[in-house]
Amino acid sequence: MKASRGEKIFYGVNYALLILLGITCLFPLLNTIALSLSDIHEIESGNVTFYPIGWNTEAFRSLIEGTRIVEAFRNSVVITIVGVTASMVATIITAYPISRRIFIGRRPFTLGIVFTMLFSGGLIPTYLVVNSLGLVNSYSALWLPGLISAYNLLIMRTFFENIPDDIDDAARIDGCSEMGYLLRVVLPLSMPVIATLTLFYGVSNWNMFMNVLIYINETEKYNLTVLVQNMIKSQSLLQEIVNTGVTDDDQLAIVPESIKSAGVLVIVLPMLAVYPFIQKFFVKGVMLGSVKG
Repeated sequence: MKASRGEKIFYGVNYALLILLGITCLFPLLNTIALSLSDIHEIESGNVTFYPIGWNTEAFRSLIEGTRIVEAFRNSVVITIVGVTASMVATIITAYPISRRIFIGRRPFTLGIVFTMLFSGGLIPTYLVVNSLGLVNSYSALWLPGLISAYNLLIMRTFFENIPDDIDDAARIDGCSEMGYLLRVVLPLSMPVIATLTLFYGVSNWNMFMNVLIYINETEKYNLTVLVQNMIKSQSLLQEIVNTGVTDDDQLAIVPESIKSAGVLVIVLPMLAVYPFIQKFFVKGVMLGSVKG
């Protein structure tokens, strides 16, 4: 049906506003990139806005040589890969049974899961449980308490429920077992929601902050988020980084603002690099998993 004049104006205004909002979301990132790569004199004079003025990569070199950034990056990668893998496996094997109509008690189980979205034990009881299990100062304390997100679980469960029963009947006629049906039929059909929830879990694990501060005691086990936050918070540490492993001429090319911006970019860029490969599944995965057919 052809859109009316009023509808065209409405859509045009909406598109313009959304494009404007999208552009404004890029400004902080562009400013961070510019500060990390600009000349010291331009930064101190306040001339740097959304593009680098002068080319200076000393901030990244000082960050690598003067901090545990490489070790923290490796820790973040380990936390993310293991955490996402464990969470996705646990979410799949939990969502599949409660999506099956033949599963007795699926409603009470689902209500119990929803209950956890509204009420929790709290920080102190959770810490006491983790401590009693001997998990403090290990990455298991980061993975196990939040192994399954109730929100993500409900999205996946609803997606599984939307798979037509005819496919199930055809698989049973061919002699497919329950596990075979899950692995050979359900999971290949669920790639959009799997990719979407992988992104959700990945961002959550990569940006993990409070749990690391609470459960991890050794600085050698800190991830990028905690390391960069400590670096930004401590002016003395920033100055120490500036003075580490550089000559007098190099010190003139580095300011704390450059170090801060370089640290933030190291955190942000990996997720930005992964997102384009998952983005095509994102909207489809969320929408199909959120609407029950």
